[in-house]
Amino acid sequence: MPDLPNHELLPDVSFTRVLYQQRPVLDRAGQPVSGLHAVVISLNNERQLNSYTTDAVKEVILAFRRASADRRAVAVILTGAGTRAFCSGGNTEEYATRYAGRPHEYLQYMRLFNDMVSAILVCDKPVICRVNGLRIAGGQEIGMACDFTLTGDHARFGQAGPIHGSAPDGGATDFLHLYVGFAQAAESLALCEPWSAHKALRLGLVNEVAPVHRAAGGDFIPNPLVVTDRWTDATGHVVFGDWKEGEEKRAAEEVAGRCVVDLSLLDQMVDRMVTRLLYTFPDCTRKTIESLRKKKLEHWWTNCESNRSWLSLNMTTEAAAGFSAFHYGDKNEREIDFIRLRRRIAEGAKFDADLIAEVLPPSARRRAEDASGH
Repeated sequence: MPDLPNHELLPDVSFTRVLYQQRPVLDRAGQPVSGLHAVVISLNNERQLNSYTTDAVKEVILAFRRASADRRAVAVILTGAGTRAFCSGGNTEEYATRYAGRPHEYLQYMRLFNDMVSAILVCDKPVICRVNGLRIAGGQEIGMACDFTLTGDHARFGQAGPIHGSAPDGGATDFLHLYVGFAQAAESLALCEPWSAHKALRLGLVNEVAPVHRAAGGDFIPNPLVVTDRWTDATGHVVFGDWKEGEEKRAAEEVAGRCVVDLSLLDQMVDRMVTRLLYTFPDCTRKTIESLRKKKLEHWWTNCESNRSWLSLNMTTEAAAGFSAFHYGDKNEREIDFIRLRRRIAEGAKFDADLIAEVLPPSARRRAEDASGH
């Protein structure tokens, strides 16, 4: 083999915040193909639902540059560690303690975030998002930057910004309507009500769904928490993929609690997708995906820099309140007092530290004061 140049930015980088692995590629007979592989990039922060820190974002950028330049890579798989989450977005602990009230620091962070999304969108390999749990907020955004989405049916898809002090301007306002249309996008982005994997499939957000709940007898069952029968209610409303409620939900939670979460069928689905890509011309596939990505990139390049500036300035107002409430609040007390905030703004109150303290939930207010030494 000729001595070919290395086109990586940092060929000797070691990854710690993400896992960078090679995965065998299978032929149509299910046998590993020698000399080729898929690259798996895994967010490695399972304790915090694979939220990405500043250092992790840097590693994702370098990982995608390495995978993009890998001559033997057939595809790239972006996923998260464990079984609970693909990615819950930015690390709220870091947001609350390092970036809230520091817009110029967050401006530099958002430069890195934008570069991470761009690295996915310009990767020379097809990118598969393997959703191994919730895909929320920035996790939803980097997931939509991928070309294919294969998911376990325990996943939740959605945004969190308008409830927790931000706007979904890291790609969701650019991409989501391309998948599901304007009306559904507006509802998801503004109201932050998560979709099940089955609803995401129905709306066109994902390619395939695999069951992950394995009952005591060893059989896989559909997510018990979701309506998976294809029917409509008396008004004609489609309920396939909706969350169960009331007594149905409580009974479903008991069933789910007796199950083991097993991602083996999801992994088989990912392997099949890579195999299907294997049997295509590499340059024709790359050009096809590049042409399709143009629709995302058109919106992304138009908006990402102005969105970066606004999100940075927002760290002095609503984000400072929202992220502090989420990080410092008790588990069931992570939202600000929205009614009080709206009333105080209507009365002409300044959006300052006093107003933020006034609208924080009590548990968050106490812990925030302790953290600041006040």
